[in-house]
Amino acid sequence: MRIFKKPFRYTLARRRKEMPDGLWSKCPSCSHLIFNKILQENLKVCPKCNYHFSLVCWERIELLVDADTFKEFDKDMESLDPLNFAGPKSYKDKLKEDTQDTGLKDAIITGEAKMDKKNIALGVTDSRFIMGSMGSVVGEKITRLIEYAISKKLPVIIVSGSGGGARMYEGLLSLMQMAKTCGALSRLKEARLPFISVLTHPTMAGVMASFAGIGDVIIAEPGALIGFTGPRVIKQTIKQDLPRGFQTSEFNLEHGLLDMVISRKDLKATLSKLLYYLT
Repeated sequence: MRIFKKPFRYTLARRRKEMPDGLWSKCPSCSHLIFNKILQENLKVCPKCNYHFSLVCWERIELLVDADTFKEFDKDMESLDPLNFAGPKSYKDKLKEDTQDTGLKDAIITGEAKMDKKNIALGVTDSRFIMGSMGSVVGEKITRLIEYAISKKLPVIIVSGSGGGARMYEGLLSLMQMAKTCGALSRLKEARLPFISVLTHPTMAGVMASFAGIGDVIIAEPGALIGFTGPRVIKQTIKQDLPRGFQTSEFNLEHGLLDMVISRKDLKATLSKLLYYLT
């Protein structure tokens, strides 16, 4: 008499238990599950719907510049707490927490690099650090970057992905960075050196209303949220429904705010061509 064993049932619970964490990502736009290795190979762009995931500053630098050419400026510059800001979490605690989480001292990395063998001055914001908001350190590092570019006769590229605007923890010291960065860019223009502004998701508020919005050429990645105030706040204020796609890259391109919308895989080549034309 033969004894038949019960068929092995590979249950969903067991499969979940045996599958390591961090192998898959879910697209926020189309809910498609993407194997992380494929997502990385595709520059963190969803292969199904073309949704552009956010990049951290170091990923962005690796994407844009020639290998091993980036030299960081002012890497030890840190924010102070001029207002002794108090709340459920103090400003000092917030800075310390975000530094530990990101490895950054503030919301921007600046430096000199080569793009297709051409020297550039480059700044990249990082939304992980207090939503990429602009405090005194961000404004000072951008201003110093521009002043360095003027002294060395370099074009400037700044990649913005900052949803926090001016940093409320620093009050007027944060707001004045809007004027300071724009003043530095006006001197760059007088020196007849180009500034290319690259807008990624999200670029909002004081960042968009200052340096990010006044590039000689303004480029955006597809689907990025770009504006001053978020659409929900605007809708609640004016008591009207907003147009379809309001504040997306494509909407802003159609209405003249942007010069072009470029997919991430074509961004470096496009910037390189622009630098060739403008310099």
